[in-house]
Amino acid sequence: MKRALITGITGQDGSYLADLLLAKGYEVHGIIRRASTFNTSRIEHLYQDPHLHGVRLFLHYGDLADSVQLVKLLYNLHPDEIYHLGAQSHVRVSFDIPEYTADVTGVGTIRILEAIREVGVKTKFYQASSSEMFGKVQEVPQTERTPFWPRSPYGVAKLFSYWATVNYRESYGLHASNGILFNHESPRRGETFVTRKISRAVARIKLGLDKSLFLGNLEARRDWGYAPEYVEGMWLMLQQEQPDDYVLATNETHSVREFVELAFSHVNLDWKEYVKHDSRYERPAEVDLLIGDPTKAKKGLGWEPKVRFPQLVRIMVDADLAMLEGRSGEPASFVNPQGKAGSAG
Repeated sequence: MKRALITGITGQDGSYLADLLLAKGYEVHGIIRRASTFNTSRIEHLYQDPHLHGVRLFLHYGDLADSVQLVKLLYNLHPDEIYHLGAQSHVRVSFDIPEYTADVTGVGTIRILEAIREVGVKTKFYQASSSEMFGKVQEVPQTERTPFWPRSPYGVAKLFSYWATVNYRESYGLHASNGILFNHESPRRGETFVTRKISRAVARIKLGLDKSLFLGNLEARRDWGYAPEYVEGMWLMLQQEQPDDYVLATNETHSVREFVELAFSHVNLDWKEYVKHDSRYERPAEVDLLIGDPTKAKKGLGWEPKVRFPQLVRIMVDADLAMLEGRSGEPASFVNPQGKAGSAG
């Protein structure tokens, strides 16, 4: 039985990855931060399953700012695979807390890489890199060879982690890979991220619970995919004999305005009657256009996205409507492309 360690297991990607690995027969260990309230809602369906929790699913208190605890965990667990997904991951918030973002999102990666080297564990390491590293894009579409130009403290921190991963791979022979993932969304996306903010607001407005949705820049364009497919790409990277860096993307770009239009039209509402601009949600330096070319991942991993933009919007709106109406929905299950509820595995 393979053993995997996931940082950020309570996040969108971490929860879907846990689903996937458990379905593949892994023993899964996750790091969670100690807090006065539980923040495990996305993995509650796993945590409450007596056949998984304490048998093949284990949670450990830890923090990316605590290198001693990371070393202890690796000494005790000796994982076959480490998926480093934990971070301060909100781009707009990174402008407000840049030092914390740099420490956790950037230096946190060094702490894990050093822990691997210190313990001497033979593990495969996945680093969650980001399309935000491209920032002020230097070519369209973006590939693994496109020069980076980050436009936020978050992007800068992710770039630090990217090059740290490359450096430890080249310096110490670690099986360490970067997944340069473009935006990927789902009903498990945090409610402060723009896509989930939109889908949740549309559902609440449709049900008469809200009257308005406040947004920033509607013209920003992103390459949006479906998170469960992207975590499979992470897993595929660590199944390769040689480590490498891969872009995961749909090779399509759409504006925030398009997301808004599709989301409201899905419930037969005119978005112009409800959406209002709020400059507080504007970034000091905007990333205007992101579109990734996943050719290398398709050839090297056999990975390609199947859920496209209109489908993704419908999945998210439908799931938020289901949750607000008390029907089965995320995070206990997700709506798959065929429109049926099912486990993320």
